[in-house]
Amino acid sequence: MGVEKNNKGTTSVSSAKTTAAKSTTSSANKQDALSTSQKTHEESKNASKPAKAAESKKKVGAAASTKSATLSEPAAYDENSIQHLEGLEHIRLRPGMYIGSLGDGSNENDGIYILLKEGIDNAVDEFSQGFGTQVEIEIKDGRVKIRDFGRGIPLGKLDDCVSNVNTGAKYNNSVFKQAIGMNGVGIKATNALSSYFRAASVRDEKIATVIYERGKKISQTIGKTKPGVKNGTYLEFVPDTELFGKYQFNMEMVEKRLWNYAYLNPGLKIRCNGNTYTSENGLEDLLLHEMGSLSNAMYKTFSYKGKNLEFVMTHTASLDKFVYSFVNGQSTEDGGTHVTAFLDGITKGVNGFFKKDYEQSDVTSGLLVALKIGLDNPMFTSQTKNKLGNVEIRTPIINETQAAIDDWLRHNPDIAGSLEDKIIRNQRARAEINNVTEKQVREAAKTVSLKIPKLKDCRYHLQDGEKGANSMIFITEGDSATGSMVNARDVTHQAIFSLRGKPENMFGRKKTALFDNEELKNLTFSLGVQKDVADLRYQKIVIATDADNDGYHIRNLVMTYLLLYFEELVLTGHVYILETPLFRVRNKKETVYCYSEESRDREIKRLGSGAEVTRFKGLGEINGDEFGQFIHPRKEGESEDKGIHLTPVSIQTLQNVPHVLEFYMGKNTPERREFIVHHLAAEIDA
Repeated sequence: MGVEKNNKGTTSVSSAKTTAAKSTTSSANKQDALSTSQKTHEESKNASKPAKAAESKKKVGAAASTKSATLSEPAAYDENSIQHLEGLEHIRLRPGMYIGSLGDGSNENDGIYILLKEGIDNAVDEFSQGFGTQVEIEIKDGRVKIRDFGRGIPLGKLDDCVSNVNTGAKYNNSVFKQAIGMNGVGIKATNALSSYFRAASVRDEKIATVIYERGKKISQTIGKTKPGVKNGTYLEFVPDTELFGKYQFNMEMVEKRLWNYAYLNPGLKIRCNGNTYTSENGLEDLLLHEMGSLSNAMYKTFSYKGKNLEFVMTHTASLDKFVYSFVNGQSTEDGGTHVTAFLDGITKGVNGFFKKDYEQSDVTSGLLVALKIGLDNPMFTSQTKNKLGNVEIRTPIINETQAAIDDWLRHNPDIAGSLEDKIIRNQRARAEINNVTEKQVREAAKTVSLKIPKLKDCRYHLQDGEKGANSMIFITEGDSATGSMVNARDVTHQAIFSLRGKPENMFGRKKTALFDNEELKNLTFSLGVQKDVADLRYQKIVIATDADNDGYHIRNLVMTYLLLYFEELVLTGHVYILETPLFRVRNKKETVYCYSEESRDREIKRLGSGAEVTRFKGLGEINGDEFGQFIHPRKEGESEDKGIHLTPVSIQTLQNVPHVLEFYMGKNTPERREFIVHHLAAEIDA
């Protein structure tokens, strides 16, 4: 299976042969007053800037040092302990409160994508209110430019809207209804966390421009534009490397976001780096994109559109359900009350129509749905907005969905008959699987001792709530690597499962065969998923293998096991690859480990030309006394080469999974052999 490391820092499971073109080339970009009138950085500086920047940095540094004071020797708590932060300084001091993790761009939830999202959200909100049908985006060398053609921010309030966290039109429901951004903080966070930030607004041939540097205003102007320049807002920013380190935008992740914007806003045209993203059929296009084809759908998609609720659904022969949910255009990957209410509504609608009492799991097995709701006051469980928390919407969504399903079935008796047949087949399949699995689990449990062989467990797990939120299990290759990790790990939340060697290739094998394999059976019990993936014991499953051909093969075999039997664990972002240092650079006084050639060259220069350089291939080669720095979180102030480096495994679309498994783990065809020889090692060893 192709677990490939691309040049943008993410491990993706993708098709080995071809990737369908997702976007069309846009027409030549036109010059615009907002982008051509940009003053140079030097022209916009003013004399007071260095002093202000130094003062700001001093205050933030003082607050940071107060935070890092040890618990054993607390600083005196008096009037001098009270810190006052000006403007956007509190965002720079506590960025996690506003954008989640910082990250380097290797994870789709890293902060740089949140900054990008906040800028695009404002442009899409203009479209949703009926103003402007096009958004132009450029992402190049870490710099982002976004131009919409909406109403434009009122010129006299431009500065406040991008710098004052208590100012914005999104608080006014008569101006912005069901907008993505509702708390007025997002674009201010982008400003605060960027080394360069520029905002401009055009209204009726007048233009206002404001430029910031790390949250501090550098200049502000108001003037006139050339005749014919369209109204709208322009944003340009560069995420601050002082905070994010060496980052890079992964354009595959960006494309996924842009396509979601297009699917959720039919008629909107988004142009980014020469490509165009637009959709005519909205949510139906989203399902088509995810599955590659709807030819395996049991019936023609059912589309429903109410005032605040919209969904497109069908069933497939699969037993797995896939729900793509959105609130005001925001992807809610972790679901929330709208998803649970929607599934309850479907179940009630089906049971009411058939006058039966089918289990929800049987009604929804094989369900493929894209769900979108609109709310004036959405309440998300975090600033990253991945999960909805509004409880008051539950009953209305259940009732509306139930009525829609009932009406649809009454008008489509043929589909109703097919759907009930599917539900009955689901019942039988579930009973058969449960009977076999329960029996095998019971038998397997007898052979698995309370202390699972090869498992070095940790103290806290996901079932322990907040204490287990950072729990992880390393799946390692052999005892040599395990020995180093066991001594270095944090026993409170880091577990280790050691493979004896290459696990069996389970491709094409039924789940019943899983419990006949001693090693994979033990791994399954270690993860806690022998009965249900909902019982997963660890937040992260980390595959830790050597950077050689055997290591890559073992990595693929473990991924095959996960995708065949526990696909949901990969789809929900629980699986990671552990990156280990590629080089060791040392002299008589100091030893440094490096993850890149650039870092290696930098350390050689720092330590002197006589420094010794070692290229690593295996985990067992790393000094056990120093292994902890590669599996523990990076501490504040440490270099980018310190701390654990994890690459998330992602699947761009569901349609890729069967093709990838067949290509990499199926019969050893000449085509596959040729591809592996010429590509596999180079793609993974990055």
